[in-house]
Amino acid sequence: MIAKPINSILFVCLGNICRSPLAEGVLRAVLAERGYGGDIVLDSAATGGWEVGSAPDPRSIAIASHHGIDISRQRARKVMAEDFHRFDLIFGMDRSNVADLKALAPAAVRDRIHLFLEFAEGRPRDVPDPYYEDQQAFAEVYRMIREASEVLATRLAARVSTPDSGHASSTI
Repeated sequence: MIAKPINSILFVCLGNICRSPLAEGVLRAVLAERGYGGDIVLDSAATGGWEVGSAPDPRSIAIASHHGIDISRQRARKVMAEDFHRFDLIFGMDRSNVADLKALAPAAVRDRIHLFLEFAEGRPRDVPDPYYEDQQAFAEVYRMIREASEVLATRLAARVSTPDSGHASSTI
């Protein structure tokens, strides 16, 4: 279970045009559907800088739109040093993203960095990069992200609904 309050989540992939903007949009939609989306800051970024300022890949926009999610206004950005302190959780979409993030992050905050599917579902697997694939690959990536976002939203809701009283138990 999540040990501390989660107020902000950053999704990271290589270029911030396929997987991470889709994950940001999907989790935002899942949280909104459950009535608590506005309480958590969501964002996405890239480990590489060549797509900075670009809109998400048209195939990511299309699959999100097909499911009623608009990610078309997002713009790619590169991970910044302050992101490691600003976000409570930082999710790499694949193991390579996680390794790159941990290499960039100060040692004191590396515990905030996780492989998205492993953290959400307990399964250590990557969200594959669909960039060089067809629309079906984007549909599969959407499905993976949606399922993980549902699990993550449930975990976040459980944490919110279990308040800490701050009192030790009086039973012995």
